[in-house]
Amino acid sequence: MKAAATLLALLACAAILGACGSQGVSVPKDSGYYRGAVLFRDHCSGCHTLGVVGAQGSATSIANRIPTNGPNFNIRKENAEQVLFAIRNGGFSGAIMPENIVVGKEADEVAQFLAAYSGKQRQNVPSVNITQSEQGAAESGKGGTGSEASKEEPKGTSAAPAGGGTTGTTNTTGK
Repeated sequence: MKAAATLLALLACAAILGACGSQGVSVPKDSGYYRGAVLFRDHCSGCHTLGVVGAQGSATSIANRIPTNGPNFNIRKENAEQVLFAIRNGGFSGAIMPENIVVGKEADEVAQFLAAYSGKQRQNVPSVNITQSEQGAAESGKGGTGSEASKEEPKGTSAAPAGGGTTGTTNTTGK
């Protein structure tokens, strides 16, 4: 009886632990991205985070980051070319990610999937558009950004006289 209770407890623990982090792939099976999602889950989820495949491999805080924590693709947006570069070269730093973790058609499928699904939770930072007239005024020194005296001389010209002398002196030796 005690053995049966122990076995039941072990099976319950195994079921609970088996469910940890196994959110699963939420890309529709009939989607052109499904195979890339499964490949990403199988080959990349240990180091990268991406909610759509249940991957939680990135650090959530700089304080608990370890070297194998890759980028969080919920936040970081990538295009297919960037992904293929990283796959072929072991990431962008070449420090931890294995080169060619997937190759050929599989690499293309992962790249297309990641290009479509990465960055969905990134923050949109407000930007300011500078019109050409504002940019031209700033570059010409108008608009209070500087004085005429502080402008640089064009290359190849010098304010000093030729011969390296100083201004305001007269050559009285006749040489």
